[in-house]
Amino acid sequence: MIEIWTLRILGAGGFGILGWRLGRYVSELSTGQERLWPWGLVLALTGVPLGALVAPYITLKPLRKGVEFINGIPGTTLLAGTIGLLVGLVVASLFSIPLYTLNGWLGLVLPLVVTFALGITGMWLGVQRSRDMQAVFPALENTRPASGGASPSRNGAILVDTSAIIDGRIADLSVTGFVEGILVVPRFVLDELRHIADSSDPLRRNRGRRGLEVLGRLRQSEKISLEVLDVGVSPGNEVDSELVHLARSMKIPILTTDYNLNRVAELQGVQVLNVNELANALKSIVLPGEEMRLDIVQEGKEPGQGVAYLDDGTMVVVEGGRRYINASHDVVVTRVLQTAAGRIIFAQSKNG
Repeated sequence: MIEIWTLRILGAGGFGILGWRLGRYVSELSTGQERLWPWGLVLALTGVPLGALVAPYITLKPLRKGVEFINGIPGTTLLAGTIGLLVGLVVASLFSIPLYTLNGWLGLVLPLVVTFALGITGMWLGVQRSRDMQAVFPALENTRPASGGASPSRNGAILVDTSAIIDGRIADLSVTGFVEGILVVPRFVLDELRHIADSSDPLRRNRGRRGLEVLGRLRQSEKISLEVLDVGVSPGNEVDSELVHLARSMKIPILTTDYNLNRVAELQGVQVLNVNELANALKSIVLPGEEMRLDIVQEGKEPGQGVAYLDDGTMVVVEGGRRYINASHDVVVTRVLQTAAGRIIFAQSKNG
């Protein structure tokens, strides 16, 4: 916000001076004298609000687009292109020395044309040899996937979705030290989280506030780095589509719990780290015939059944367990059923 207002002030001053100078020039053309009134004053007063309005759009937004584009270029390709450009400019300067001796406009135009052509050619040749640069500078090789096939570097950045922040488990996971690298939170995700926290619906408001608390925990954690990326949503785009576009341009995965976002991102070649899939993968393995002691807490759907839960939330249906509700009981696992909603374990009383 501070940089935007600074740009607006500078833009207002710059356009005001430009309008004043243009007004004096127009006055000289119309009257033969440089006068402040009326054209100088009118154009200066017009330039001030105009400069304040357009300054962020002609400076900050192109700069952000440029940074996003450069971030999407592999390090070896960027280095090879830069070296090729420098070599092309050096060669162009040597070729241009005799051209400066030409008379007239040829002495001015030809050196510029040769410099531009050889500079672009050198950069193109450098980009074509970027693979050779990977062998010389292996640390610059881009290990982040462009199409979701390979795994990203463990020390790479991860783009965080609103659903993963509200879910809260990422904060608990970061404390354990399993998450390495930088968690990147775009500004439009923070804006969405703030809108949820300001909702009139109590449930949405509580979810939004919990998300803000999770961000506070992540910010205070010494085991993980959190960065806020100052990127807004482009006009006409939704948050999810902007998140996928940003992940593709930065070539980093998205951390989320949103199933729809998961599917859309995978279809566009973006790797997704789904917290729910991680939780399912970390659930304890239970085999038929295994014995355990459970607290049966409620009735099942079928007559006589009781229901218990493991520590990871997996539901256990105990045949004949209805009479043991609100008590601990020894059971034997009979089978394990994997469903779209998760795993269900069926067991029976150890005593038959």
